[in-house]
Amino acid sequence: MLLCFRLQTQHPSPLSLHHLFPYQSLVFSETHFRVFHKMALRFPQISGLSLSNMGGNGLRKPKFFSFSLPSFSDSSSLRFIKRDGSNKLVVYASSGTDSAPITGVVFEPFEEVKKDFLAVPIAPQVSLARQRYLDESEAAINEQINVEYNVSYVYHALYAYFDRDNIALKGHAKFYKESSGEEREHAEKLIKYQNTRGGKVILHSILNPLSEFEHAEKGDALYAMELALSLEKLTNEKLLSLHSVADSNNDPQLADFIESEFLTEQVEAIKKVAEYVAQLRRVGKGHGVWHFDQRLLHEGDAA
Repeated sequence: MLLCFRLQTQHPSPLSLHHLFPYQSLVFSETHFRVFHKMALRFPQISGLSLSNMGGNGLRKPKFFSFSLPSFSDSSSLRFIKRDGSNKLVVYASSGTDSAPITGVVFEPFEEVKKDFLAVPIAPQVSLARQRYLDESEAAINEQINVEYNVSYVYHALYAYFDRDNIALKGHAKFYKESSGEEREHAEKLIKYQNTRGGKVILHSILNPLSEFEHAEKGDALYAMELALSLEKLTNEKLLSLHSVADSNNDPQLADFIESEFLTEQVEAIKKVAEYVAQLRRVGKGHGVWHFDQRLLHEGDAA
């Protein structure tokens, strides 16, 4: 007796599964059929299947189970043959004229790595690590590095100004020095990321910042803090633009990097500096500035 399992396929490509099933009798249980059904559904080219037995008088109608999908003109066949003297069924499949044995393998790494986009570059000047990292993303990272360095440079100029002996607002000097260091760390973090993705770091020119921050109406402390708030908002806008580049280039890894490493910290910095601006506006240009400066100077000492 020969059991035939017919598969109808939309595309005549070879199937590649090979299984051995316990064979106790010529009656297929529901469990057997479910196994065959699941196996067939693993291949998108299969569009129909049926199970029937063949006896000495030829093909008979299925006795127990059948399953069908919309049929197509192309077809493939799957055969279950009992080996002589054994209690197993051997499963074979063919599609068109191909009768390759079924193996059950769905991932073949040694074949997959032969694809062109996975080839390891040979040229020494080409990054070996680069993958799905577009030139636009690389350029946007370099621009953000320049933004961070420029903001750091301005904050360093503010630190130098408030540290003068005739200004002597040590708390403001401390705040801007720390802010300068944070922006420089951001630039270095972006440089590290650029190298990790296989990009090339290109440092652009940095503009000379102002050296005088006196303001007749607002005073230097308030004027400088409002400038800092504007710089923090500008940096946030640049980060959002960088995130948009990542989205448009379908680069979720870059988008996640910007979100996790920069955006939350940036909005928190904006909130902090905004509060400083509000407080300096309240105290005015007189004695209150000194008290506010003392607060900045000793901020974090308790920790």
